[in-house]
Amino acid sequence: MIWPRISWVLTPRAKRKIALILGLILMIVLVVGSNWFWRLLYPIHHEDIIREAAARNGVDPLLVAAIIRVESKFRSENVSKVGAVGLMQVMPETAEWIARESEIPYSGLEDLADPETNIQMGTWYLAFLKKQYEGNQAAAVAAYNAGPGRVSGWMNEGVWDGRLETSEKIPVGETRHYISRVFFSYEKYQGLYPDF
Repeated sequence: MIWPRISWVLTPRAKRKIALILGLILMIVLVVGSNWFWRLLYPIHHEDIIREAAARNGVDPLLVAAIIRVESKFRSENVSKVGAVGLMQVMPETAEWIARESEIPYSGLEDLADPETNIQMGTWYLAFLKKQYEGNQAAAVAAYNAGPGRVSGWMNEGVWDGRLETSEKIPVGETRHYISRVFFSYEKYQGLYPDF
């Protein structure tokens, strides 16, 4: 069989379109592959407050940033349906308990809406949970969402062993999803902000 000979002749206009499309594809690849693009998607606001609170409480500031991103997307005015307030979505009752247990000044909801107080309280609480779970960050993050009583119950009953790798065994979908989102963001922050 003899194949017909096809010759493609591109007009100058077609060549310009192809060049434009290839240029746009190259630009998109360069933008998406750049750190500044991903830093736009994964920002860190209130850097000094996060660093200071994390250093004081012995937790990774990037984990604090990941929790803030998942909890409020860095919007300090956020109030959840159940009443959690601010950047780290601290419940008012938890804030009162934290104020009694720590040296963080607190006089009410107005304080909890303040980024500095909220980050200090949320970071203190995360450190408390991390200590309760003997340094286990996955269990601490799960407890930050579901409460330490529930997480301890799951672990004591053998429902979940407290490891990130087995977090699919967490019986509450919201907490399973939460821990996955926090550690996904944490990993992104570690890559984007290695010197934070």
